[in-house]
Amino acid sequence: MRKLWFLALLFVALVTLGARTASAQAVDARKAIEAAATAMGTLNVKSIQFVGDGFVANVGEQYNLTDGWPQVQVTDYTRTIDYDAKYMRVDYDEKQGGNHVTSVLNGNFAWDMKGDTAVPLTRMYLDGIPYADLRQLEIVLSPHGFIKAALAATDLKAITQPIVGPSDFGLSAYGQWVTIVSFSYGKYRVNGTINDKNLIELTGSWIANPVYGDMTYEMRYTMYKDYNGVMFPGLIHVHQGDPRINAGENYFQVYTKDVKANLVVNKIPVPEAVRTAKLDPVKVETRKLAEHVWLVGGGPMNSVLVEFKDFVAVVEAPQNEARSIAVIDEIHKLVPGKMIRYVVNTNHHMTSAGGLRTYFSQGTTVVTHDLNKDYYVNILFSPFPRTLDPDRMTIFNPMYMISRRPPPIQTVGGTTMMGGTGVGDDERQMQIWHVQDMAYEAGESYLKIPGPSLARGNHSADMLMVYLPKEKILINADLYVPQEPGAKPSAPTAGMRTLYLNMKKLKFDVAQHVSIVGQRVGSNDEFVKIVGNAQ
Repeated sequence: MRKLWFLALLFVALVTLGARTASAQAVDARKAIEAAATAMGTLNVKSIQFVGDGFVANVGEQYNLTDGWPQVQVTDYTRTIDYDAKYMRVDYDEKQGGNHVTSVLNGNFAWDMKGDTAVPLTRMYLDGIPYADLRQLEIVLSPHGFIKAALAATDLKAITQPIVGPSDFGLSAYGQWVTIVSFSYGKYRVNGTINDKNLIELTGSWIANPVYGDMTYEMRYTMYKDYNGVMFPGLIHVHQGDPRINAGENYFQVYTKDVKANLVVNKIPVPEAVRTAKLDPVKVETRKLAEHVWLVGGGPMNSVLVEFKDFVAVVEAPQNEARSIAVIDEIHKLVPGKMIRYVVNTNHHMTSAGGLRTYFSQGTTVVTHDLNKDYYVNILFSPFPRTLDPDRMTIFNPMYMISRRPPPIQTVGGTTMMGGTGVGDDERQMQIWHVQDMAYEAGESYLKIPGPSLARGNHSADMLMVYLPKEKILINADLYVPQEPGAKPSAPTAGMRTLYLNMKKLKFDVAQHVSIVGQRVGSNDEFVKIVGNAQ
């Protein structure tokens, strides 16, 4: 009898669980959003402002691939949003360096402020998404902004499910049920997680990025407090990146100190300079540095072309595919009939690696530090679709990982020689060297350079430099940028000192310094004079 009673109880439990599971398959998304709006007081919120302290991060510039984004501690982080006007202003003070940062969105226009002067944004965020799109999306990803956008959406979908295992601190876990609501906002898909208290705990979307493709953008909201009937999180923690590489790619974090709802927002009108500004066109300007060597500039970042007897090589493919296509077209004009056999990548930072896929997709061998190979093969050169901003490799999909293997990647540890007898060119050499962090070897802490430092002197663990011994040209990225004539003399930096010590150790005979950033080529005498002040 007891056995029959137990089986009956088990049957009831299974039926109940089945009903709960079935309900998860057919959730009324609008009711879920309306319940969240009621619990959070959203329907009465026209504007909101929160103030706090925390950090912001420089996305795409970590020292190692396993590091998080380098952080800058900030105080008085203030974000003000007027939802109906689609207006947002962010202000904060950086502890390192003491800079004050102001960024603004007004409708379809985004800009920054430097004092009282508006600074138009003529380059996309990480060379992938317009700033106006990014900041509009940030309003939608805010807790109350998500609810408002969801209520206006026409394609709401939702599921209810338990979070079976653990989660990061403060999020639903260990069997707690959540409802995940999804909808379209223009070209972007937006998702939000509502916990069992009807509070928004996660929102997320994807943004276009030349390196990661559809890059994750996630905002986490915990430690909610009641501010006169309006619920708002006490901790905002945000990720931007790709969790396959590093789960700790934290974009910013703020502990809120004060929240005000329905304040009167004094909006900055769109300045004429911002209203008429356009994205910088892709422009290529070339300058001959020596016989068979050209600086291919014209943009915020450069490439260098080196011609050999039977092929050409390019140093750096910065920014994105649009830049790479323009540079490749110019190369074929400068040196018709010769294939681009190699492209040298100085480091893994997004600005330096953003245009590599274009070269890779045509079979050009990518030369990079051996630290980067798996990352590039599995992430940057992945043949999987990119939906937000498809490139040549996405559309035409040459499938180097399957039909043309191994993928054309050559790695550098200490040095690699291109040109010379090893490649069959007896006219010139291209030496590719790993830039060593010389602080330990020199017995100097950050090379005795004063001021804040977000990384070591070589800027990234995989940093490469290129030396052309015949032409006496040294090419670097991020370590030394020759100043324009008439500029105030620069103070020596840890990067300059590191470059100088590497030159001395390798006994380079340098006449010209060429930087991937900036348009001016500098002399070695000029460089040594600056760095000499730090010795």
